[in-house]
Amino acid sequence: MMLYKELQPIDTYTIKSTHPFSDYDRQLLTLFYQPLIGSDAMSLFLLFWADAERADEKEYNHYRLMNFLTKPLGPIFEARISLEAIGLLRTFRKDEETGRSFIYELLPPLDARLFLSDPLLSTFLFSKIGEQAYRDLRNRFMERELQEEGFEEVSRTFLDVFTPSHLGQAVERSEEGQLKGRTEPAGITFGTHDFDFNLLRAGLSEQMVPQSALTEVSRDFIAKLAFLYSLSPIDMQKVTMMALDENMKLSEDRLRKSAVEFYKMNISQNVPSLGKAFQVEEKPNVLEPVTREDEFLVYMETTSPREMLKDYTGKEPLSVDVQLAERLVTVHGFAVGVVNVLLHYVIIRNDGKITKNFVERIASHWANKKIATAKQAMEISRQEHDQYIKWQNEGSKKTSGRKPKKEEKLPEWFNKSVDPNASKENADADPAMAEKRRQLEKKLKAMRMEER
Repeated sequence: MMLYKELQPIDTYTIKSTHPFSDYDRQLLTLFYQPLIGSDAMSLFLLFWADAERADEKEYNHYRLMNFLTKPLGPIFEARISLEAIGLLRTFRKDEETGRSFIYELLPPLDARLFLSDPLLSTFLFSKIGEQAYRDLRNRFMERELQEEGFEEVSRTFLDVFTPSHLGQAVERSEEGQLKGRTEPAGITFGTHDFDFNLLRAGLSEQMVPQSALTEVSRDFIAKLAFLYSLSPIDMQKVTMMALDENMKLSEDRLRKSAVEFYKMNISQNVPSLGKAFQVEEKPNVLEPVTREDEFLVYMETTSPREMLKDYTGKEPLSVDVQLAERLVTVHGFAVGVVNVLLHYVIIRNDGKITKNFVERIASHWANKKIATAKQAMEISRQEHDQYIKWQNEGSKKTSGRKPKKEEKLPEWFNKSVDPNASKENADADPAMAEKRRQLEKKLKAMRMEER
């Protein structure tokens, strides 16, 4: 799936929750769900949880998520769809001329009993945390019966305490509208359309497996077992016959045990593991970086302006610079990569200073030219360099009253035809530039390792 078709930093969202989450929900999320969805998805859910506790439904943009989670948009999108797949989030989208709007509805986690009785969730949790940790977790949430002997329950019933009264005015019930209540957890959304139930029934005669026995187990449960253990309808016929008891009855527990036995005998002794069936492309036609310019472009497209400024200076950027970058993204609709190239050019060309007037003049020019990518931003920077110098000098004259001395320092990427080894040699001659180059290459290498 192409990320730019699914989500952009300027897209807005609001958070909805039908009820407040409890400390018990937090335990379930941390112990049961986090091993399956990972830390990124867990962090996203906790951020949504905090936003849902506001009294008003405030609208945000996705650039805010990039700042709070210090992640590019790609991993945030992957975290979102992981929450959707596991049954913790419902997403609604509306496409408008001005952009896309999303509503994220938080869903409560399954309680321990429902989670551990689900064949998919329990098996995948077992594969993630191991047998001993899984058994400890089951024991922790196991229902304990009262051990005290000699006690009997003396609790009163409702009718023992309350009696109807016919005094006063009767309450009129209105049938209009729907009352707001707690959203009950529905678990993972699982389709059964990929499993051929007709083929399953066709191979089971009424004498071997009565049709009434099959109806005792839900279609969803059968499809989950087949998916989990990679069983075909033919395999499930054998599993079903193995699971019948002496009365020709079928239960979910016996069917589950038969599926496990069949899997171990015919497929593998290892526990099935969970893998993702999608790959998110950050932008269309993404190629493996082969040159330093390609690596630079990937870095600019996938890093928030705040992180880019922090990487360049080696310290937390000033709030005024971050606010200027955020305004370009959220108000004027520039792509993150375009803003990064603009700021990088201004910093290098303007002796480390980010001048608001200079930045806004360039941004206005690029908006008119419909610059949408970091590569386009680099190209127009090369083409319009003399005009940018003129704008900078005009701004400097207004503020200082004297003509500034022309500075010829330019970013490494500016001279497109330069020998690729030459920039490296020049950077090595300047210890400060060499150190910045090493830090950038180290960060790019770490990003590539995470993607793999």
